[in-house]
Amino acid sequence: MLFNKKMLIYNARLFCPSEMIETGWVLMEGQIITKVGSGIPPKVKNQADFVRIDAGGLSLAPGLIDLHVHGAAGHEIMDGSVDSIYEIARFLARHGVTSFLAATWTAPKSATQKALDEILKAFGKIPGGATLLGAYLEGPYLNPNRAGAQEIDWIHPASDHEEAMAFLKNKIVRVVVLAPEFPENMWLIEECQKQNITVSAGHTAASYEEMHVAVSRGVRQVTHCFNAMSPLHHRRPGVVGAAMTIPELRCELIADNVHVHPVAQNILFQLRGPDGIVLVSDSTRCTGLPDGEYDWDGRKVTLKNNAVRLPDGTLAGSILTLDRAVQNFKINVNAPLENILPCASLNPARAIGIDHRKGTLEPGKDADLFLFDADFQIKMTLAEGQIVYTI
Repeated sequence: MLFNKKMLIYNARLFCPSEMIETGWVLMEGQIITKVGSGIPPKVKNQADFVRIDAGGLSLAPGLIDLHVHGAAGHEIMDGSVDSIYEIARFLARHGVTSFLAATWTAPKSATQKALDEILKAFGKIPGGATLLGAYLEGPYLNPNRAGAQEIDWIHPASDHEEAMAFLKNKIVRVVVLAPEFPENMWLIEECQKQNITVSAGHTAASYEEMHVAVSRGVRQVTHCFNAMSPLHHRRPGVVGAAMTIPELRCELIADNVHVHPVAQNILFQLRGPDGIVLVSDSTRCTGLPDGEYDWDGRKVTLKNNAVRLPDGTLAGSILTLDRAVQNFKINVNAPLENILPCASLNPARAIGIDHRKGTLEPGKDADLFLFDADFQIKMTLAEGQIVYTI
């Protein structure tokens, strides 16, 4: 929408990594934050070269990062279309999201490869939208017994090395989801480690003991914790037990109060704290649309009561936005907003190894920011120094 070489936002409440600044300012040059301070902003030379924005006491925080986005506003990543990705990115920007991963789902090899090819084409800055950081490969290396809404006919282990390597060849994949209980998937964990790709255990029936082995081999995340995985049982702790207790694991959480009960969210927070949780949307084509019946991967889904379901009642992704997730989670765990925002900014940045560039409001980081009011209504979003949404 608007790109400026230099920008000053002042009279804002700043969510900085080590403190809250009640009245402060942020100076940006190009896509980088150069200075942050409190009180009256400094005088700058050649003020005509600067765009000055009076925040009017609104809050300014590091942009939200959504690692698990399938779609929104009537579009899906699996449409295999750059235009669809662009529309999704623009929708996300309206909700404070400054960067995201485009998530695939289990499909024929050709469809998955097509989606990855289009993600590569759209990679990077998107006009008027959140920055595309890469791909989130969810399937096909899952457990059919924990498929959820994934298409069982296309699920299989990673025994075909050539297929898996073809998915990874364009270097666009940042997260691979797999079921670590299958020996055929072990080599892929190690290959992802070599390529600095985060491996997440998801759609899995792994035991607690198998999860310990998986972590020792390189698994560092669980996909939508509690959902599509072996549950916590007092004699069989399962994947949920592993997620709650193994410190190396970060836990994705869909905080829409449909996928996970608020009490379960609070239990996870009490055990893992804010550092161990990554809020995600798992959003789908139905996100932002009215209640009704929609096409989903050639199947019909119904959107009703804030949930997307297949005809048999199975949840099929969500209609959650990440700003709403932050609000829900804050209420559910009764924590200050400054403790919750990192779950949707710094933690996802750490999860894919980009926290040196993104995730906090401080000098040297990308100018990924969003401005919001006391009711957490988004007023402006900046992605890498570019205003991509404003009211």
